[in-house]
Amino acid sequence: MTGIGERTRSAILEASRQLFLERGYAGTPINAITEACGISRAGFYTYFKDKREVFNVLGEASYHDLRDVLGKWDGVDDPYRHEHVCAWIAEYFGFMDRHGAFIMAAHHSAPEDDAFRRNRDRMVNRSAWILGQAISRGNAHSPEVVGVVATGLLERAWYSLQTQSVPVDRGEVIAVVAEMILALSHRGERKIR
Repeated sequence: MTGIGERTRSAILEASRQLFLERGYAGTPINAITEACGISRAGFYTYFKDKREVFNVLGEASYHDLRDVLGKWDGVDDPYRHEHVCAWIAEYFGFMDRHGAFIMAAHHSAPEDDAFRRNRDRMVNRSAWILGQAISRGNAHSPEVVGVVATGLLERAWYSLQTQSVPVDRGEVIAVVAEMILALSHRGERKIR
């Protein structure tokens, strides 16, 4: 693909990502994507066969980047220190800055077919287990439960930072989320009292 072609393809993906966050999958027609990119419908179809293909490409990129971020938990010192957990959460929020639109759309307004839902559920379950396994070594709760709780906390905190009208500091939100994850781990230097 040429430089112009790659830039156009990237513009379609980026516009779609943002529109899916704002409007959901069902509420984002192809003409909204083309208008946001400044291209024709024919231009869109040069790179993607339909909106579903765009959604799938965003999903694959999201999952691969998520696996990278989850793998970085291994770099967090044990026992977990607050500043190291904060640094990891900042990386997770960076992942969400890039892929949060897809993550939210995949949960709330994804394509309505069984194949997509099975793939999404498999990705969510696997990711929750990986995160829960990393955080909860020795915890009385199952890794899946710890992972689901931690993922919900991380994603909702990020989403609130993106969409709320109450001004809060991103760094302070990260610090509070870190305290909660430390409490989930039962192995950190600080726990919520």
